[in-house]
Amino acid sequence: MHIAVAGNIGSGKTTLTQMLADHYGWEARFESVDYNPYLSDYYDDIPRWSFNMEVYFLKERFKDILAIAKSDKPVIQDRTIYEGVYVFTTSNKEMGNMSERDYATYMSLFEQMVGQVKYPDLMIYLRASVSHLVQNIQKRGRDYEQRMQLDYLERLNDRYEDFINNKYKGKVMIVDVDNKDYQHNPEDFGEIIKRVDEHLFGLFEADNN
Repeated sequence: MHIAVAGNIGSGKTTLTQMLADHYGWEARFESVDYNPYLSDYYDDIPRWSFNMEVYFLKERFKDILAIAKSDKPVIQDRTIYEGVYVFTTSNKEMGNMSERDYATYMSLFEQMVGQVKYPDLMIYLRASVSHLVQNIQKRGRDYEQRMQLDYLERLNDRYEDFINNKYKGKVMIVDVDNKDYQHNPEDFGEIIKRVDEHLFGLFEADNN
């Protein structure tokens, strides 16, 4: 079984991924944020490093999804190959940070990769306002993230909504996180658990919202 947690930077993906892994006994897989050799350079000079950074993420996510497909344990993944493409890479292309040539090369590579894999059994999308994202980003204090502009986060939020509503064809459970504190409030976490159970193990089709 493959479960994924999706959401913008600072939405709480990593925290929820670990909490769900601990609760269900699933294997947790996290994306290589702190170890991406291009990320700090990217935030210093986005047009120069966009293609390099996106290809690195694509390579890592494809490696993860191949390993997940071979695993005999249920796996929960922090961010997927799909949102990496339809949210982050697409946003960079729209902002003029990636050339038509680089984007075409990237998309060709992506299409060859996803032809070999299937959608997660469930994607949990954490929907958050920009103010909520900024609060979390400031709280965790990663230096390179402090340089992000508000309009960049807003653009990513717009791309996420388009991705979830128009691009992604797999099963989705949407969690509005602005007024939830599932890390510290057992009732909020319990509500998420109940909905996950309904989606994965219930007799009836669960509501996405």
